Amino acid sequence: MAIEVSTPENSQAPSAKWWKKADVKQTLLLWIILTPIIGYVGSEVQVRSMGAPASEVMASVKSLMRIFTWAVSPVAALVAAMALTTLMSKRHYGDMPPEDADHQIRNSPRASATWLVVSTLLCLFALIAGLVVQQKDSKSILDAKAMNINVTGQQWIWNFDYPGKGVRSEVLYLPVDKPVIFHITSKDVNHSFWIVQMGIKMDANPGYITEAAVTPNKIGVFDIRCAELCGLLHAYMQTKVHVVSQADYDAWLADRAALEGAA
Repeated sequence: MAIEVSTPENSQAPSAKWWKKADVKQTLLLWIILTPIIGYVGSEVQVRSMGAPASEVMASVKSLMRIFTWAVSPVAALVAAMALTTLMSKRHYGDMPPEDADHQIRNSPRASATWLVVSTLLCLFALIAGLVVQQKDSKSILDAKAMNINVTGQQWIWNFDYPGKGVRSEVLYLPVDKPVIFHITSKDVNHSFWIVQMGIKMDANPGYITEAAVTPNKIGVFDIRCAELCGLLHAYMQTKVHVVSQADYDAWLADRAALEGAA
């Protein structure tokens, strides 16, 4: 019986560098191809599905979604590239892994450190960008000229009160280009006040008042929905917001006040 003896020369035979291996090259090529595809398709699908913005807040949300999608597209593309390379590789059978399966990169301190640093930078970028946008979007709360509206949710309607005007309505009216602060609460269960095209969404909790601010910058009729599951008819807890000129708003407010006074 012939016995193969391991020699130092055989045991220490240099293996191919990990970046020269076929599967690594294939993964790298797929990564380069998939990164712009995921970035473009992902950002455009999300942004277009949101519709045209009716406030600066919504415009900021759309910009932030586009930036975040492009920022994470290399990570998503790398994962997709490795998955595709694995699926397209030749099948291996047996109890031992194939000879070319051992990549030195898995034990590389430099690769681990690079991944840790990149992940940390991406998280910090997302945190800082989100805080900057949030601070910008909340500036209307500090505006002394902002109008105030009390929002009350209950199963399954919204009511809007205009302080000092003696007016309540189930449809919201706002003047264009004027900041407004919503004081939001609930009479029964938890709801969520969501003006879809303005990018405003805030919880309505019984016994508490939460605040949200926005400046509508587009005349039109937009959607208000409840974004918190609140019971059997949650899906029907919807109404509209009419953004009109200041003159039309004043006329509507006067007519509504006269109507409620007569009642």
